[in-house]
Amino acid sequence: MSLLIKNAGLPEGGQADIYIENGVILHIRRAESGIEDYDARVSLADRIDASGLCVMPAFADMHTHLRTPGQTHKETLETGCAAAVRGGYTAVCAMANTDPVCSSSEQAQFIAGEANALGLCDVFQCVSLTDGFDGKSTRHLDSLSPGGAVRCVSEDGRGVADGAVFLEAVRKANAFGVLPLIHAEDARFSHVDTAAAEDLETLRDLYLIEKYGCAAHFCHVSTRASAQAILDAKQRGAAVTFEVTPHHLALNESVDFRVNPPLRPEADRRFLLDITAAGLTDVIATDHAPHTESDKRAGAPGLVGLETAFPVCYTVLCVQMGMPLTALISMMSANPRRLLGMPEARLGEGFPADLVLADLNVRHTVGASGFASLGRNTPFDGMTYQGAVCAAIKGGNVVYIDDK
Repeated sequence: MSLLIKNAGLPEGGQADIYIENGVILHIRRAESGIEDYDARVSLADRIDASGLCVMPAFADMHTHLRTPGQTHKETLETGCAAAVRGGYTAVCAMANTDPVCSSSEQAQFIAGEANALGLCDVFQCVSLTDGFDGKSTRHLDSLSPGGAVRCVSEDGRGVADGAVFLEAVRKANAFGVLPLIHAEDARFSHVDTAAAEDLETLRDLYLIEKYGCAAHFCHVSTRASAQAILDAKQRGAAVTFEVTPHHLALNESVDFRVNPPLRPEADRRFLLDITAAGLTDVIATDHAPHTESDKRAGAPGLVGLETAFPVCYTVLCVQMGMPLTALISMMSANPRRLLGMPEARLGEGFPADLVLADLNVRHTVGASGFASLGRNTPFDGMTYQGAVCAAIKGGNVVYIDDK
């Protein structure tokens, strides 16, 4: 199976033809060095004219809610994966807050297998930090295995109140080479001061991670204090990474939309924007969380983010802040793939042909009614951003193309 992408713009500038065979980038020929003609090898049906588009390594999302099992009225594996590829993602890490909670390697493998059989994107299913989110037991983690199908564990949606249990879970995960994804929230403060709830648990978790030489990744960091504490810990050599979300970068508390953690004051948003533009943030993750309209009206926190992440981030970081596109690619592709234990995706010969084609110049208004996701819960509906994903390629196969 072969595919030829012609006249594609490169993130660092210039133009190239990219020849793909059997899921691997076989040749890249830049315009300035003379583009080899592959027309004799590739049929017309297996060519993409990428004139006016930019080619990038495909994105990977470390924070997606696919709602399977038990909540398929909010999202199915098929609609979630379709939303992913429309956003340029060929890999997603699915959270464990399903019904029932995903608390075993066997359940995680089953869900991932069902999703991967669709052939749209790679799905890595998280297992919960505590058994069934009970906040007490970590016995289920004893069934993890080094190099197994489970890459991450997470109690997403809540923090682990008992510090000793938290440490036990993190150390068990680390022993198997599995990355803990930390939702830092002290629920005792959540109804009083959500910023304090995040900051206090971030500080506790950092202390335990550093003291006992653990490794962990902090999810959806939203306050200046938490972000600064993590940066300070990294400076001291702690094995921690962190993510921010497109909505916490683009929106502040003046936007009336419930997410967890909440949209923050402008000073927090600006700090997150500044450190991300400076290249200090490890990962941008969507926290894609589809809800029905009735659940959202009833106060369910969360938004759908896979299909809006790239234009939002490209606009606020690259267009408005002047951050290089290559830095955005690191946060949306290279770094999450590394943390998920995936093969590196790069625009280079011999690398997997997981690619995105995007129009960096087009301005478009977000229309939630046209999402591939079942969810329509987004604060970005009706807002205008620059940049749009036009095609996604996974393993040399075109899994999404905008044929408008």
